[in-house]
Amino acid sequence: MPLTKVGIVGAGGVAQRHARVLSELPDVQVAAVTDVVADAASALAGTHGARVLPDVAALLGEGLDAVYVCVPPFAHGAAERAVIEAGLPLFVEKPIAIDLATAREIADAAAERDILTAVGHHWRYLAVVEQARALLAGRPVRLVSGAWLDKVPPVGWWPHREKSGGPVVEQAAHVLDLARHLVGEVTEVSAAGNGTPPVDGADIDGATAAVLRFANGAVGTLAATCVLGWKERAGLEIYADGLALSISETGLTVRDADGTRTIDSDPDSARVAVDRAFIAAVRGEEQDVRVPYAEALRTHALALAVAESAATGSAVTLDA
Repeated sequence: MPLTKVGIVGAGGVAQRHARVLSELPDVQVAAVTDVVADAASALAGTHGARVLPDVAALLGEGLDAVYVCVPPFAHGAAERAVIEAGLPLFVEKPIAIDLATAREIADAAAERDILTAVGHHWRYLAVVEQARALLAGRPVRLVSGAWLDKVPPVGWWPHREKSGGPVVEQAAHVLDLARHLVGEVTEVSAAGNGTPPVDGADIDGATAAVLRFANGAVGTLAATCVLGWKERAGLEIYADGLALSISETGLTVRDADGTRTIDSDPDSARVAVDRAFIAAVRGEEQDVRVPYAEALRTHALALAVAESAATGSAVTLDA
């Protein structure tokens, strides 16, 4: 198998995770890294024997087979445009942008050039998610309850709305994506926010509560907070006729007429699977990219709608 050479834009924690996974895949090389923080790029490149490049243009001159863009929400746009223009397969970490206009522009450009894309919603690769989907088949979902109850991550840009988009966009998007995957499209959201987290200079909501209306008639809620000093809970509860499901990265609890049972899950396996699937698609071996950019755009639009409703106090309607 020829070597698959991957470039990485960004050298933060998520980029480091992808680099570790990619380096352990057969016949894959992390070949080049660039980041606006030169020391971070040097450290990541040094760990994996990659070249450090000063910018995206230089990175694209390295004869790569694919590029990962792992940058903060506010930094998305220019790198993706350059990768698409170069005609290379593109993996983007979520959130895919700070706004909707940028994300739509990237989606349109990728579609026009027929670029292979993937986005890091790795929860869709959890085995328990597919088991939940099978259990829900043929049952009308009545109620959905999602939550992401966590802390402020230790990066300077995160507590600022214009940098991160806030906890719903930056964190709870995983839960919203799972709701879309298992239940269906959301047509309307109404949300409210409350205060700010106890971090100097923060201007994001410390807590958000939202009501969701689904196209198939289901109703749901989302609760998000970043005021804790730990990750309390992140997951989704789904109630259908005769069935209650509770899903997180670490497992699935099922309650039905047969009683209650719990199935454990390894979140690291999903983090590996999302990269393995993308690389397999790049090589033309197997097509198991579960969240291409166009699909992630719908989740991003939903997260932004919740944030908008919380900011304005008005309901926001979405296309089904």
